[in-house]
Amino acid sequence: MQQDFTTISEFVDILQRLPASDAGACAAARERDGQLTKPPGSLGRLEDLAEWYCGWRGDPKPRIERPQVIVFAGNHGVTVQGVSAFPPEVTVQMVANFQAGGAAVNQLAEAVGATMDVHALALETPTEDFTQGPAMDEAGLVEALHVGWQAVDSKSDLLVVGEMGIGNTTSASAISLALFGGTAGDWTGRGTGVEGDALTHKAQVVAQAVEVNKQCKTNGLEILRCLGGRELAAMAGAMVRARMLRIPLILDGFICTAAAACLERAQPGALDHAVAGHVSAEVAHPKLLKELNKEPILSLGMRLGEGSGGALAIAILKGALACHSGMATFAEAGVSDG
Repeated sequence: MQQDFTTISEFVDILQRLPASDAGACAAARERDGQLTKPPGSLGRLEDLAEWYCGWRGDPKPRIERPQVIVFAGNHGVTVQGVSAFPPEVTVQMVANFQAGGAAVNQLAEAVGATMDVHALALETPTEDFTQGPAMDEAGLVEALHVGWQAVDSKSDLLVVGEMGIGNTTSASAISLALFGGTAGDWTGRGTGVEGDALTHKAQVVAQAVEVNKQCKTNGLEILRCLGGRELAAMAGAMVRARMLRIPLILDGFICTAAAACLERAQPGALDHAVAGHVSAEVAHPKLLKELNKEPILSLGMRLGEGSGGALAIAILKGALACHSGMATFAEAGVSDG
């Protein structure tokens, strides 16, 4: 089986041969759940999450021991249009903060026992301004996808991908509009804190970007190339690599979900190994999750990005698997099962 790629056509070939969940492991997990010392269904969604995880790991009684959080950073040429409350230099500064352990996601990853890696993608060379044409050429898209692909630790047993990039909510809004239609206002939110006339201007930029790149609308990977950024493409590459390695995936917020949506458009079912870690306060994220039929695990009003909501959701998945794999059955505990 093809395990790497150097062209978009080879990446598309991988998408067409993604592994499926292990039905036998799911069935065995369901059977075990029915024997645990609790009323049926009493752990609610934790039971569904445990079964989903068991299927992707091919193990009816697993635990989560090696979660990985990866943050990808990129700069966007569209920032010349004045769509962000912060300058592009902040991306570089925040990467240094990640590397020093000073960001929110560093704390959350440590709290849930996850390793954390940071990958900066050509921050000195922003993508092209996608109100004037495609953000990347095909070689640039392949390079960014490959950074994500290579960043995944094959020994991980759960993955969260996050991002940092001034201007990337504009990118995610444009991707969402191109994928699902509506108006630019439907998909454009405050991002780093733009309001009033600045928010109206941001929506106009989103609409212009989609109009200028309208030839890409029928193809998920073309949408990612034309309206995305290097960090969004890297997240997508990591998501597909996780699928090939049967590593369950937790989606983070709006930008991460927009990158994932490009994969789902390119290959329906590409996100079957993924759950939504949380629903962001960014206005378009609930709409995007609904389009992808993903129910968020957490709803805490977060809109930071960085993988922060996804990292926090690791704790919920760990709890689900700790109960599923660690609880005694009625027979083991000598408890009557009714």
